[in-house]
Amino acid sequence: MAKKSSKKKLISPQVNKHEFNMKVVTSDVCIACKSKCSRGIQYMEKMSQPGAIGKGVPCILTKGKAYK
Repeated sequence: MAKKSSKKKLISPQVNKHEFNMKVVTSDVCIACKSKCSRGIQYMEKMSQPGAIGKGVPCILTKGKAYK
């Protein structure tokens, strides 16, 4: 029989661990937002360029609970 390795799945320190608990929003939601964050402002500037393609950004205002 082959042994199964039991490694814990580690989150990379370069990745924001709350990012997976946030809703991904598009630029139209960022434009309508009353409290604009720096990430949203940068995304809106990127999407204002002609021919820009984006998949959205995690919204800090929808941050969930942290992982343990």
